Amino acid sequence: MIETKPFITKKGSDTNEYPRPQFRRSDWIDLNGTWAFQFDDANLGEKEGWYEGGQLTDTIQVPYVYQSEKSEVNKSEAHSIVWYERAFGWGETGNVLYLHFEASDYVTKVWVNGQFAGDHEGGHTPFRFRIDPYLLTGDNTITVRVEDTNSVEQPIGKQSWKSDNFLCWYTRTTGIWQPVWMEEVAPVHLDDVKMTPNVENSTLRVQAEVTGHTEPVYVEADVFFKGEWITTSGVWMKAHQRTAELNLDVQSDDADFRVFYWTPDTPNLYDIRFTVKNKEEIFDQVDSYFGMRSIEAKGDRILLNRESFYQKLLLDQGYYPGSLMTATYEQMEADLEKVKEMGFNGVRRHQTIADRRYMYLCDTLGLVMWAEMPSSFLFSDQSMIRMMNESREMIAKHYNHPSVIIYTLMNESWGINEVYHSKEQQHFVNALYHQAKAFDPTRLIVGNDGWEHTLTDILTIHDYNSDADSMRETYKDYEELVNGSPSKTSRKQNYAEGYKYRGEPVIISEYGGIAYSSFEKEENWGYGTRPKSPEEVLARLKKLTDVIVETSNIQGFCYTQLTDVEQEVNGLLDHDHEYKFDPVKVREIMNQQSDGFVFE
Repeated sequence: MIETKPFITKKGSDTNEYPRPQFRRSDWIDLNGTWAFQFDDANLGEKEGWYEGGQLTDTIQVPYVYQSEKSEVNKSEAHSIVWYERAFGWGETGNVLYLHFEASDYVTKVWVNGQFAGDHEGGHTPFRFRIDPYLLTGDNTITVRVEDTNSVEQPIGKQSWKSDNFLCWYTRTTGIWQPVWMEEVAPVHLDDVKMTPNVENSTLRVQAEVTGHTEPVYVEADVFFKGEWITTSGVWMKAHQRTAELNLDVQSDDADFRVFYWTPDTPNLYDIRFTVKNKEEIFDQVDSYFGMRSIEAKGDRILLNRESFYQKLLLDQGYYPGSLMTATYEQMEADLEKVKEMGFNGVRRHQTIADRRYMYLCDTLGLVMWAEMPSSFLFSDQSMIRMMNESREMIAKHYNHPSVIIYTLMNESWGINEVYHSKEQQHFVNALYHQAKAFDPTRLIVGNDGWEHTLTDILTIHDYNSDADSMRETYKDYEELVNGSPSKTSRKQNYAEGYKYRGEPVIISEYGGIAYSSFEKEENWGYGTRPKSPEEVLARLKKLTDVIVETSNIQGFCYTQLTDVEQEVNGLLDHDHEYKFDPVKVREIMNQQSDGFVFE
């Protein structure tokens, strides 16, 4: 067996590595680092009992996938089945121990000391297993098997399903790619919370899930703003009652308008502490936060906290140097600070589901976020089931984050290529839309971003026209803009057959994509004609953005994109996430657009 040092070391929840910053307990156990590892191309592992431990011969650095440099495996060839193993020490405590995976691509099976602990299908969302029933006093072993065929019937987003990268599809990922960790809790504990702000009446509705109690317990919530107490509320739960609801009045005389609103300019966050107890003892405490903000479509306007809100977004593919889709806290923070510095007020996280610390940073820095479900690329019963299931998990992951204002469920008809005519594909998009509304009615939903819309709260248009003059000519006619096919680069209709514009807000959710690199290579890919200098890039950025902003009915835009990614060189940052262009000049363009926007 490869040596993976046993440990019982716990970390505090105030570290930047803490994987779930919106649901913090006092300590946790980090499982990132060296794991035993092995490919299983012949699919022999389960038959030969690799889950019993001690049979893996290589090592890998978790949470980096084997295709990445930082994994220290760094192999590009396809291996559909991979195994992991990690040893740790444990002593009997009588508590519950959860093993958390923030993301593992695609089907994950877990054994503890040779006993099956559970499995999960889906490559982008968090899951956990309770493992204390399988633990021994002393040395223990976790064994993990992950299978990922990169099938076009599973959500893969920007991962290439071909043998090589092509166009805007990149290196595939297989296996664990976000943090792995453990958390010890009392048998009676808070399982989850769902926090829904209502700015109209200055209240917060909390749905709290508690597990493990065979006697009545009291769930209490204490709310603070910048250290000052705001309110306390609680409710008794009957034995075995799983869910309780609390309604908290969070208004304050110190706020200008009853509450401290969350906006990109003022990202105010309230702290909230949940306590589960009875009359004699405290069972569990969890620290969290929330933001008081609303988002809605009112006619052709988007309102943030009941005020018109113009969105200046930057598309973020979520790829990082040497590690593909896996990032450290510091890398995410540096990227998002650059987004702010360049004058944008939000990000569209494109075709991948971000680390929870990324949402935390958007919450704290003040950036609105569009969360997007990664696409599959073949329409079938299997792909529909998988998209429905994983999009529910995506919504659950994002629900409590005030920065998240929009869910994008499909992109550019990927996986629904015949949606323009096909009634069954239209029904599927609408099913995703209605499911999202049922699980989260507080946010705006885009069914199929870019073109061929069915049900949607926003008309989103992708326009990679690199000629500002022809773009302006098309945008002069608003009826043509919304009802036809304004994007000369896509040749797609805005609406699928049987659907039409109903007065909803319009956003140009992809544009620009200006390809530029100081190191020209044959494989470099991007949109439009190639500028020869940084100055030419900035001049085109200004002209294209001017056209959008001058069209007063449009409510915002999303520029493609934040960084260069592998063969795609459309970034405002390079492959190392350093500035390609003067951020002050980019900000001047963005600020000029914002100042010039007139609400009618």
